Amino acid sequence: MPKYYEDINVYDAAVSRYEQVFEEFGHKVYFSFSAGKDSTVMVHLALEVARHMGCLPINLLLIDLEAQYKATMDHAEEIMTHPDVNPYWICLPLHLRNSVSVYQPQWLCWDPDEKEKWIRQLPKHPGVVSDQSHFDFYKFGMEFEEFVVEFGKWFANGERAACGVGIRSDESLNRYRTLRNEHKDTWGGRMWTTRVVDNLYNFYPVYDWRTEDIWGAIGKNNWSYNKIYDLMYQQGKSIHECRICQPFGDDQKAGLNLFRSCEPETWAALVDRVSGANFGNIYCKSFLMGHMKVILPVGHTWKSYTEFLLETIPCYEKAWYIEKFDKFIAWWADNGYPDGIPDEVEPKLESSKKAPSWRRLAKVILKNDKMCKTLSYGQTKNQFRKYRELRDEYGE
Repeated sequence: MPKYYEDINVYDAAVSRYEQVFEEFGHKVYFSFSAGKDSTVMVHLALEVARHMGCLPINLLLIDLEAQYKATMDHAEEIMTHPDVNPYWICLPLHLRNSVSVYQPQWLCWDPDEKEKWIRQLPKHPGVVSDQSHFDFYKFGMEFEEFVVEFGKWFANGERAACGVGIRSDESLNRYRTLRNEHKDTWGGRMWTTRVVDNLYNFYPVYDWRTEDIWGAIGKNNWSYNKIYDLMYQQGKSIHECRICQPFGDDQKAGLNLFRSCEPETWAALVDRVSGANFGNIYCKSFLMGHMKVILPVGHTWKSYTEFLLETIPCYEKAWYIEKFDKFIAWWADNGYPDGIPDEVEPKLESSKKAPSWRRLAKVILKNDKMCKTLSYGQTKNQFRKYRELRDEYGE
């Protein structure tokens, strides 16, 4: 195992983190499991440490989003039915981001009104939660992110609790910032932890592992893993490009064409289930969704093209974008552009977010980037509440 510290390798460092957490939080520890490679290694290692410390069984939370690879759910079943696991297998209607459609910006997994179109039937195993009255905090159609926090509070039940999350800092800059943010609340100053709410903490036992470490641990220990990665590798993806997640997110949609080629039967059901899925598959890497080089139509400036795009989307979506754009333009007016933002600037400045332009605004709409992440926005609690109110007012 590679050695990234002076006196300890990443494997032993992770074991030490598990031991600290189990010793401090006891039975109030659970792990968020997605069946991806990182959370799989996290769980396998947790089982080993818990067995050594006499802390079995371990608690696993799996939020089943319905639209997932069959191979992913086969692996999930293998882990969730392990004799040393206490499973919370969630199959409840939750709203999820759908960035490939302006007419269905969110879709509802396990929607009881769409049962005949479900991509697969509900799993029938102990630990599966499909009864909407099972949790007192659950509300029909609540957001995925909202459910995660509320489940943690429910699990803690007023006590201190810890949730293991299998994210790594080298996966993305945002994850690195999450892990290394010196201003966040932590458990006892440990930077590999984050206080979520009250006495609930997330901890990241494999945050400093590299992709090579993950696959090295799987191979050396002969651990089971999600076989969808084999299919992705056969499609020409490197070990760093093979990732699984909710397929219709703002960043995840770029891999929709991979879904089609890896599991065509699952893909056929998915196209019938989620609006815009096949459009995303065809154009996910093209200028039509804001990727590659965006082409300006003849007769338009980037400003007029942005205004045209705003007129093509539903009214509540238009209002949402205009509010974000106005704040963006106002901020730049106070920071070097008092006479308004330019139509376009040097592409390198735009991609590094060091200068504003109407071209950047047009790309936001083409990408269906509802949260305007490409403008450096992040979703606040107030925006989350406002968007939910808009959805409730205008329906699906």
